[in-house]
Amino acid sequence: QVQLVESGGGLVQAGGSLRLSCAASGSMFSINTMGWYRQAPGKQRELVAVISSGGGTNYADSVKGRFTISRDNAKNTVYLQMDNLKPEDTAVYYCNTNFWDLGLKRLDAWGQGTLVTVSE
Repeated sequence: QVQLVESGGGLVQAGGSLRLSCAASGSMFSINTMGWYRQAPGKQRELVAVISSGGGTNYADSVKGRFTISRDNAKNTVYLQMDNLKPEDTAVYYCNTNFWDLGLKRLDAWGQGTLVTVSE
């Protein structure tokens, strides 16, 4: 069983910064992508950023130039540095990993979510 533990959410003023972390643990053969999604009240969950095992990245247009995703493969940890935060970034942020389990089945795992609130 794979677990994702997130940390780093909180309340910040517009223009401020936060850094989210997510550590994956459990029975995995290898990790493919790690990423962050978010869900604002009344809206669908959306992709924020994703990073491949080789370091390739993809960002939502709304966060390009403000957010940076990175990962430490040795620690199975992904980070999201969020700068110049805006009130519209307010959401619950979920960590996701796509991985190969020990039976070489490709699966997804999700974190419990961490709330980010950006005030005016």
